Amino acid sequence: MRIAIMGSGSLGTIIGALITAGGQKVDLIDINKEHVSALNHSGAKITGFMDLCVPVKAMLPHEITGQYDLVFLLTKQVYNQASLEQLLPHLHSTSIVCTLQNGIPEDFVAAYIGHERTIGGVVGFGATWLGPGVSELATETRILKKYAFDIGELDGSITPRLKEVKRILDLVGHCDISSNIMGIKWAKLLMNATFSGMSAALGCCFGKVLASDPAMVSLAYIADETIKVAHAYGIKLERIQGKDMKVLELQDENDISNKMDFYQEVWGPHSNTKASMLQDLEKKRKTEIDFINGFICRKGREAGIKTPYNDLVVKLVKEAEKKGSSPRFTDNIKHFNPNLLSMRKMSFKE
Repeated sequence: MRIAIMGSGSLGTIIGALITAGGQKVDLIDINKEHVSALNHSGAKITGFMDLCVPVKAMLPHEITGQYDLVFLLTKQVYNQASLEQLLPHLHSTSIVCTLQNGIPEDFVAAYIGHERTIGGVVGFGATWLGPGVSELATETRILKKYAFDIGELDGSITPRLKEVKRILDLVGHCDISSNIMGIKWAKLLMNATFSGMSAALGCCFGKVLASDPAMVSLAYIADETIKVAHAYGIKLERIQGKDMKVLELQDENDISNKMDFYQEVWGPHSNTKASMLQDLEKKRKTEIDFINGFICRKGREAGIKTPYNDLVVKLVKEAEKKGSSPRFTDNIKHFNPNLLSMRKMSFKE
């Protein structure tokens, strides 16, 4: 089986290294020339909760040859069009493309390469790109061994090819097969919109969000908005990392304190994680905010559901993009104030 990772940044470097270490050949494809060079000359180095250096094979997109049987898509959604254009000539009729991206990219990917080639996937761990050839595993290894990936067919069927993809991903960490991958994708979207969204909007790691009462109150509303929008589209959120995200829906504003232990339990092990969107802001790159919190806002508007807290996260991240600098926690936490609650109370009454 010929395998590639399209987009070998923070997560792709770790996934590629561990698949290779497990004895399976895989090509790590990325647009960063220095990164590709470092991977080829010095190997893929993993730091943080793992200390490992693995010799790997990396290449730039124009260096791709032949066709792949399996491709893990890990590019930022903002680059999906360009990535799929580069990838399409290197797919055959039964090639599999497994989306391991943030947000809900499956409809776009399937429309471009074909539904029959597309499998949905979710990554359950965090990573930070430290420099050419080096990626930090920001999630404890015990979590990696239990909840590394979820994959599934878009129509919910359980097929033999899912088991083959699972076999490869199990080399990294435990991979579950789901009959409702979109329910898992929305649960992961909730995880991204809350902690990744707030990490990017406030310019901090997840741990600092967890330690801030104003941030956590706002985060609880972000989760609630996400669940209400999902329900409007008939999406049933699935358990992710063994946890039922549906319990985060709020009955009223007095229900927030009941959710805090859940947040600490689920996200505490990821406290060192810095959102990839914040990493993009630090590098003065365009973020995926339109595909995460922005996606929820857009779907909310279409369904007539107010999303003021997601709206604020989008606004703050886009302001940081325009300025070309990372947000300061002390500056932006002030925006998450009770003035937004008037709109929330209207939503509860409705």
